[in-house]
Amino acid sequence: MPYENRLFVVTGAAGGIGRELVRLVAGRGARCLLIDRDAEGLEALRAELDPERTAVFASALRSPQECEEALDATDGPVFAYVSLAGSLPPEDFAEDPRRTWDLTLADNLTHVFDMAVAVSRRLDEERVCRMVLTSSVDFRRGSADHVGYGAAKAGVAGLVRSLARRFAPHVLVNGVAPGHIESPLPRLLWADKARSEKLMAEIPLRRRGHPREVASVIDFLCSEASAYVTGQVINVDGGIVND
Repeated sequence: MPYENRLFVVTGAAGGIGRELVRLVAGRGARCLLIDRDAEGLEALRAELDPERTAVFASALRSPQECEEALDATDGPVFAYVSLAGSLPPEDFAEDPRRTWDLTLADNLTHVFDMAVAVSRRLDEERVCRMVLTSSVDFRRGSADHVGYGAAKAGVAGLVRSLARRFAPHVLVNGVAPGHIESPLPRLLWADKARSEKLMAEIPLRRRGHPREVASVIDFLCSEASAYVTGQVINVDGGIVND
């Protein structure tokens, strides 16, 4: 199995994409450290897997110390760090825009950096390792309704490119930029019928993506097939962005 005994650290593991990815890599022999603020979701996912090869840590990763504590939940060097955790809080510029901005950047960018730094101190020195960070289609287009989210996801793309240089040649750092995926985070965006129809019209493939379609791209970026790919952000959006 290609990931036999290799440790994957996955944040946002209890989400739609996270669950699909963990099932995929665990089925290929990986050991997993699953991190999410949803403790019940983590335990439900662990129940599907080999408990002796799976550790969980419930946290929103709001500080470097929490990132270090999360990594202490398991032993051994890290082969892959996959960042899927994030939030999409509503914005109201008339109320307290700075509070929402700070929260959005903390949940979608700052913790990604903090965990990358923590993981970099625990990497497997015997092989080239992987980091895959999750951006969004909004990093290329912006978002009028979620300004902080668009800015944070643009920051993730910049982080991918910078860390790819910082950690080379021992670590391949890449990103994925999902579009409209059938997962809990963007569900409210599709609740309104008129808005849903407008969003669907901008997707050339005329459907939302399934979480496993994002997970499969992350799997590729963690595999030997991507050995000469680093510093890239791959769109997984059904063709919304094609540059």
